[in-house]
Amino acid sequence: MNLATEAGVATKISRMADRVRWGHPALARHGIDPCRLAIAGDPGSPEAFSFLVLGDSGTGLHRRDTPQRRVAEQLLAHGADARFLLHTGDVVYPVGSSEQYPDNFIRPYREWIVGGEEWDRLRYDRLVFRVPFLPVLGNHDYYDLPLPLGLLAGLTAPPRRLLRPWIQLDVGWHGSFVGQAWARAFLDGLAAVPETGLEEHLARTRTATVDGARCLLYRPGTFTRLPHRHYTFRWAGVDVFALDSNTFNQPLPASADDGELRRRRQQLDAERATLLLSLGPPGGDEDARDDRAAKAEQLDEQIRDIDKQLESGPPAVDQEQLDWFADALIASWRNPEVRGRLLVLHHPPVVTEVSKWDQGQTLAVRARLRGALDRVASALGPRPAGRPLIDLAFSGHAHCLEYLQTADTGHGDAHIPWLICGGSGYSLRRQRPEGPLLQEAPPDAARVVARSQLFLGRSGRGSSLRRSYSALRVDVAAGSPLRLTLTPLVAEKAEGRWRHRTLDPILLPPPA
Repeated sequence: MNLATEAGVATKISRMADRVRWGHPALARHGIDPCRLAIAGDPGSPEAFSFLVLGDSGTGLHRRDTPQRRVAEQLLAHGADARFLLHTGDVVYPVGSSEQYPDNFIRPYREWIVGGEEWDRLRYDRLVFRVPFLPVLGNHDYYDLPLPLGLLAGLTAPPRRLLRPWIQLDVGWHGSFVGQAWARAFLDGLAAVPETGLEEHLARTRTATVDGARCLLYRPGTFTRLPHRHYTFRWAGVDVFALDSNTFNQPLPASADDGELRRRRQQLDAERATLLLSLGPPGGDEDARDDRAAKAEQLDEQIRDIDKQLESGPPAVDQEQLDWFADALIASWRNPEVRGRLLVLHHPPVVTEVSKWDQGQTLAVRARLRGALDRVASALGPRPAGRPLIDLAFSGHAHCLEYLQTADTGHGDAHIPWLICGGSGYSLRRQRPEGPLLQEAPPDAARVVARSQLFLGRSGRGSSLRRSYSALRVDVAAGSPLRLTLTPLVAEKAEGRWRHRTLDPILLPPPA
């Protein structure tokens, strides 16, 4: 049995649409853009500012010395300068349940939340942030528990609390209910507003105007909600596009000869079962048990990816969201008030982390995002000085921090800098042994798609093992064109000791 179940693409789309009353006539009647966000305090002018990025963080596996809190402390050291935080998804593990928000989200980030001094009294669905906290959905934020496992987990919760060093089943009675917990924590849930009060609610919350359309106003410390699962906002002339990649990551079906995939799945399933039985007794090596638990979770993801490829029928694709992104990006490029464009989504299209680089979902996101960007490139024509369509893109999902640069791919995704920020607390993985150069999948394997220039995660072995958990500070210079400075923030554990360090900054565009 898999630890988690996952709804289909159509179900994810419809459930999230219902939660925000997608397509309700009142939105169109009042000229409201349902995917636009404005943040109070936006200076409008192209001034300098900074923001923070983290992802794949929300774990409850570590009970004493949590990597997630170590990274949070790094973020706090830079928090006074940050205008907002981007989260690349997987806010809580392993199944996005409301039961996991108090320990796995509210407690480690309590300083960012109004009333966080008494974090254990806060409700996950009534959070107000001191600084804009802007997440996208990760796959774990959508996961649910199989009914038998949920019953077992709930009934055995008291003894498992006593045996936490041994039993690391970090689940309760239920999962996310197809992303419901994430939606209640972060979205302005219009479905919860009575029909008779909807007009008043829209008049009170959609008070900003951007590019001629009314939109939701995010007010730090007062009202901190997002309009939809995918959205866009602007700060100091920089447009940020946040996507839900869970609805366009469905791999292409396997070929008629899928025997090799099935054999691979059986091998992974057996390896996972062995690992789950070898977590070790209480009092043993906690780091070793954490490593085996993380490896089992990695195997579960690889099995799930193969299962998606073995599904029959054409893959479901959220074309409406991809078209929205393409149209919004075209409008951004045609707007003289915009000096730069950033993108954030959970699943990376390019990555060299060992378990993700060749997954079907990775290749699917690459192909579908590339299709949207090709449409944008065709509509815009030549750009000044060959600038990429996106100045910088962020992803999570791969448990590492990695900086890559796409090559001249011949498509709209050429020359985009990608920053994978997925090592902020849950578990870490290694870089693939094949090295930093990524090439296209067959039959175009001779074409280079990207090159990795920095990788932080798990490295070394035995006494030389290092675990480098991470987040990122981004400094945006004043003026135009956009100039960025990326500073990795690292909490590293080696030889049983922690140290915080800040790596040399990465300049974008790179110096000539």
